[in-house]
Amino acid sequence: MLSTETIITFLTTATLLSFIPGPDNIFVLMQSATMGRRSGIFVTLGLCTGLIVHTLAVAMGVAVIFQVSIVAFTALKVVGAAYLLYLAWGAFKASSTQLAEGSKKSVSNFALYKRGIIMNITNPKVAIFFMAFLPQFTDPAAGSVSVQMIMLGGLFIVAALASFSLIAVLSGSLKQLLTSSRRSQEMLNKVAGCVFIGLAAKLVTSQK
Repeated sequence: MLSTETIITFLTTATLLSFIPGPDNIFVLMQSATMGRRSGIFVTLGLCTGLIVHTLAVAMGVAVIFQVSIVAFTALKVVGAAYLLYLAWGAFKASSTQLAEGSKKSVSNFALYKRGIIMNITNPKVAIFFMAFLPQFTDPAAGSVSVQMIMLGGLFIVAALASFSLIAVLSGSLKQLLTSSRRSQEMLNKVAGCVFIGLAAKLVTSQK
């Protein structure tokens, strides 16, 4: 249904967009830097699962609710910002000992996966972005537009999965470098907390 040229163009564009600093990849970077590569990978899987939800919402027309309803848009923003503030509180509260003994007190893979899902689906701007971005690569003459958007959403998820995983692996090396320094670990945790607060502020003040 999608031409080879469209697929190549879309994947290239999606990959470039995945590397542009934004809430999701910054979230992956900080989680990997403070908790290791494993954390970043499972958060990435959660984020990509959230993208599945946004893709289906756009394909079925549900996402339009967040574009036309200020109440729905604001409510989802507030929930997402509150969750980020909760993570910030946890980062500030964590001690260097907790980081150094991460293997003993590590967050479960499922919890990390769920963290990624919540982070992604509580950002209504992702759905609105998909509504504006995906249709540009569809062609009504090539078949069902909804099916094409689902396929494009799948390709975007592949690009995001590869890009975010690379970010997780690279930034995860910081965790290994900092395990020998309690002061560095504490500083990194505070930086992570500040980043989460910044992401929350950006989300809650964002406009459609």
